Order: sequence, then structure tokens, then C-alpha cells
Amino acid sequence: MPERPDIERLKIRPDFLAAAKGASCARGAVVVQALDRGDGLGLIRLGFTATKRIGGAVTRNRAKRRLRHAAATLVPLHGRAGRDYVFIARAGTAKRPWVRLLDDVESALISLAANQAPALTRPTAASR
Repeated sequence: MPERPDIERLKIRPDFLAAAKGASCARGAVVVQALDRGDGLGLIRLGFTATKRIGGAVTRNRAKRRLRHAAATLVPLHGRAGRDYVFIARAGTAKRPWVRLLDDVESALISLAANQAPALTRPTAASR
């Protein structure tokens, strides 16, 4: 069985801004942004955010708690080492049924992993 990568939290604003420049995937009640750091460390870093647009402090905190739990469950399975992930709560995150929220997060992580896979290069005419 493959070893699970170490997971840390993103806490400073420049890390969140850097992740925003990477790939993103919106699924249902969550947006997931991913950035390959390219530092060669086998570490996954996670950040969570919810804007005032989704509700008051209680709603935002509930949405972030649910995203943290979903990420703790799914990132070890579908996340890639050496990447930063930012989970952004959307309007329905706090009230979405748990199974559907897990499906949203899982499909976003799988989609980002597929899009960020190393591209296969075709031989050029010069290299033949």
C-alpha cells in the first residue's frame, strides 16, 4: 500500500494567492484550486476559505469545518504530493448533504489530478 504523504495547512495570504494562479475546478458546492509548487517535497498543503457572500460567521465556519473534514478524508487518497490545494466554500456548502459534498470534493480532486498529469511528448521530426 502506498505511503500517505504529509499534509500541512496553508495559513499566509501569499500562499493562497499563489494557488489562485494554478488550475481550478468548480464542482457543486466547492471550488478547488491546485498549484504544483515544484519544490520536490513530498508534502501536500491545504487551505480553506469562505467569503462573506455565503453568509454570516456561523455559516462560514460551518462550511469551512465541513470542507476540512472532507479534505482530510479525500486528499490522502486523491491529492498529489508537491501540490497546494485551496478549498473555497460556495453558497450551498454549509447545507449540502454530506455524501454530495464528498462527491463534489472527490470529483474536483480527480479532475485536477488528471489535468495536471505530466503530458506525454511526441517525438518531433528532428528527433527521429
